[in-house]
Amino acid sequence: MRKIYLKSGLGDETYAPQFVFESNPEANLKYALDEAQQGMFSSINSLVAKTNIDPSRIDCLIVTCGSFSPVPSFTSLIVNRFNLKPDVKTYNLSGMGCSSGVISIDLAANLLKQSKKIGYALVVVTETISLDWYYGDNRPMLVTNCIFRVGCATALITNDPCCRLVAKMELVHSLRTHHGASDRAYKAAFQEEDNKGNTGFALNKDLIAVAGMHLLEHIKILAPRVLPLTQLGVYVYSVIGCAFSGGKSKPIVPDFTKAFDHFCIHTGGKAVIEQVGRVLSLSDELTEPARMSLHRFGNTSSSLVFYELAYFEAKGRVRKGDRVWMLAFGTGFKVGSLVWKAVSDLGQGGDDNPWSDCIDRYPLKSW
Repeated sequence: MRKIYLKSGLGDETYAPQFVFESNPEANLKYALDEAQQGMFSSINSLVAKTNIDPSRIDCLIVTCGSFSPVPSFTSLIVNRFNLKPDVKTYNLSGMGCSSGVISIDLAANLLKQSKKIGYALVVVTETISLDWYYGDNRPMLVTNCIFRVGCATALITNDPCCRLVAKMELVHSLRTHHGASDRAYKAAFQEEDNKGNTGFALNKDLIAVAGMHLLEHIKILAPRVLPLTQLGVYVYSVIGCAFSGGKSKPIVPDFTKAFDHFCIHTGGKAVIEQVGRVLSLSDELTEPARMSLHRFGNTSSSLVFYELAYFEAKGRVRKGDRVWMLAFGTGFKVGSLVWKAVSDLGQGGDDNPWSDCIDRYPLKSW
């Protein structure tokens, strides 16, 4: 584990569950619930204070946590804690991996689009790793102990046009692609037992190759929706050329810097960030938020793209009209994209910005 950790790109200030720091660490249900409640309740309280939205006005609640699904569900826990109204619509997403943050925003947006009335959707994106700590010695399963850390993000989504004056971002596009029909993709990240009966998540060597391969498939669908006409023309020409070459040539990867000003790419690990950077031909400057978020917070699973957005906010880099691409991968194997447009300049956040106590130290000179 030490060898894996030293190569992981994580720093020494990431957050781990409480049981890890005990003399004889052993996770149980209480630790898992405490971990989840600390993240969810504090982030919701912060959001309510920022927006001045009474929780009773929330029409829809979506909570995503990939690997822990208690009874009653997390949505029921939040309804009880914050006294949400009786007819609130609740959705509890589980088992969807690191892309579920993107998926939950996409779900909230679609629900609000279909609604005939103005409404508010509360989206809580978290992961609980206490009960997924691996106690065996299988190397692919030990990786999860080394890179996954505690984190949570909460967002309020609305279809109220009057909120444009106070909103941070407008959701422009969303796309989800699922590649689970391929056995190789399906088994790239898999929960199973080792030969001694210890349960864990195995991150196989195929994962990096699968991520790159299916990112290209995802791009084929996303590119026509977001690229300017000049870039789209070049891309279409290369696709046609590939078809006539009988597979001897490959389509070029479009220059997405012509479509987006900022990138929040999946921070599954150092190798994943490097692979995405290679596939998309992104410079170190453009992958900086992902690399720094991995160093400061570790892999917080589905919430980490929001930590990257908070990095931009803490740096004061996002200006009105800028476009931000959130890209996340998930078990299954899934690829998800959100395209945001800044409604106003994003300031440096506040004291509750997760970077507020350390942003002056980033970016690091070496990583």
